[in-house]
Amino acid sequence: MVRTEIKVGGFGGQGVILSGYIIGRAAAIYDNKYATMIQAFGPEARGSSCSAQIIVSTEVIAYPYIISPSLMVVMSQEAYTKFVPELSEGGILITEEELVVTHHLRKDIKHYSIPATRFAEELGKKMVLNIVMMGCLTAVSGIVGADAMRKAVLASVPKGTDELNLRAFEKGYEYGRTLVQ
Repeated sequence: MVRTEIKVGGFGGQGVILSGYIIGRAAAIYDNKYATMIQAFGPEARGSSCSAQIIVSTEVIAYPYIISPSLMVVMSQEAYTKFVPELSEGGILITEEELVVTHHLRKDIKHYSIPATRFAEELGKKMVLNIVMMGCLTAVSGIVGADAMRKAVLASVPKGTDELNLRAFEKGYEYGRTLVQ
């Protein structure tokens, strides 16, 4: 892997920006790679469209903007409609199964769907849906090592939520592993 472009999309309040931050932190601090992140919000904060654009590379990143992401995580229908056309040929798309209806999906895309909201609710907090998605992303993409991502999750979430977030990561990771077997 030289340079991998990643886009995480959803709406404000789903932890989209935190997800991007965790991916970058896992790569740059715990997996001996380089990473950049750029975030974008709609005109409102919570509830509007937002995205995080992350680049992970084994070499220094000279240009921090993504051109055509090869990996995409989508947690809302609006993000699906808006961002999926940008996905590179042969790209990987991970969608939240209960919030995103896929349609007109190109045949070259590798699509994985996970009921992350349901898993998060089963764990007791709908708010950890993004961490479930990060577990799945780790399992299906291998963009960073699972241990690096676990460490980044624990270093990035509020104190006192460590155990819950780690369980959320593991739930998504295990589910993602079943998708690629």
